[in-house]
Amino acid sequence: MAETQLDVRGLGKAEGYRALRAQFDALCEGVSDQIALMSTMSCVLHFGFGHLWTGFYRRVDESRLLVGPFQGTIGCLEIEIGKGVCGASAAQRKTVIVPDVNAFEGHIACDSRSRSEIVVPVFDRRDELIAVFDIDSEFIGSFDEEDREQLESWMEWFAR
Repeated sequence: MAETQLDVRGLGKAEGYRALRAQFDALCEGVSDQIALMSTMSCVLHFGFGHLWTGFYRRVDESRLLVGPFQGTIGCLEIEIGKGVCGASAAQRKTVIVPDVNAFEGHIACDSRSRSEIVVPVFDRRDELIAVFDIDSEFIGSFDEEDREQLESWMEWFAR
């Protein structure tokens, strides 16, 4: 069955997230493979909102994240936990919103066009950190509490 990628940039954030979540849920019904879910989630959110970079960095050991499924330009291949926005989110086990990446000390610039960022930790059923979900925007101040709440609810999928 051919699916059409939704573009929700003309909608409010809450309505856009609802439409994309309905599409994601329909696409992934009965799927439990984490990589397939990460790939589809990245695609749906990336093209739905028109972000610069959208994807996962998977935790591979106690000190490193490796790039996982994503959409966008080439990302950093490896990030040390505790370094940059992704590493900070992983170390703190909480969502980090950065309105202006140039004001974030230690920001890792994988793409110089990135101006703002949100990173959400991803946990499994045992509350173990398995990844972080990272979205970069070309615009300052793209992410807010609405994005945090919505994306945290999306990441709960992996804890089920």
